[in-house]
Amino acid sequence: MIRVLIADDEAPTRVRMRQLLSSHPDVEIAGEAGSGVEAMEMALQLHPQVLFLDIQMPGCSGIDVAACLPNPRPHVIFCTAYDQYAVEAFELHAVDYLLKPVARARLAQALDRVRGMASAAVQETGLDRIIRGRHPAPAHFLVRSAAHYLVIGESRVLYFGTEGSLTCLVADNARYWMDPSLNDLEQRLDPARFFRISRAALVNLNAVTEVIPQGAGGGEVVLKNGQRLEVSRRRFRDLLQSLGGAGQ
Repeated sequence: MIRVLIADDEAPTRVRMRQLLSSHPDVEIAGEAGSGVEAMEMALQLHPQVLFLDIQMPGCSGIDVAACLPNPRPHVIFCTAYDQYAVEAFELHAVDYLLKPVARARLAQALDRVRGMASAAVQETGLDRIIRGRHPAPAHFLVRSAAHYLVIGESRVLYFGTEGSLTCLVADNARYWMDPSLNDLEQRLDPARFFRISRAALVNLNAVTEVIPQGAGGGEVVLKNGQRLEVSRRRFRDLLQSLGGAGQ
C-alpha cells in the first residue's frame, strides 16, 4: 500500500483529491493537512510515503515544507494552480508537478512514477540502503518568527539548544524557536555535520572554530560568533574524532 498525505488549504480540493485517489486500490490516505505547518507536523507523525502538496498555503508555502522535510522523506507531488514554481519544485526532487484541476490521467502517471521508484528501492541490496541512510540530514529548517515561519539554511545554523521544554535554533546572533526536540533532531541530522555536545546543545561542526580542553576530561567549543558552549566529559573525545572528519 502507498500511504498518502494530502496537504491543501482548500477543503473542496482535498475532497476532490481524496475522490480521485479512491480509484487506486493500492493507495491509503493517512491524513489531510490544511496548512504548511500542519503538513510538516503530520509528515513527522504519520510517515507517509507520498505527500500531495499545494504550494500557496498560509503560514509557510509548499516549497518551504518540501525544503524542510526530514528523512525518511516522503515522495513529494506538488498540486498547484500556478506553473511558475516548477523549477523550484524539481530542484527539491519532486516526483511530479500537477496543475489544478488535477486530471485523472496525470494523477495516474504520478502514482506510476511512485510505484516505479518503490520497486527500484526494493531491488537495492542491504548495503546500498545502509550507505544511502548514512546522510539523512535536511538542508533547511522551519522555525517560528512571530506570526510567520522562516526557512533557515543549514550553513547558517550554529547550534540547536534547549530552554526548558523549548528547542531553539541559533543562527548568526539570532535565536528562533522550532518544534522538534533535540532528541528528534539528533536522530534526523547527519552525525558527520552535527554533534550532540551535551544534553542541552547540538552543534554544527562546521561552526566550531576552537576546542578548549578543561579539567576532568570535559571542555568547551568556541563557535563562529564567539559563543562558548560546554562539552560534557563523556562526549569530548568523540567530538574531537568527529571534528577530524567534519566537512568531508
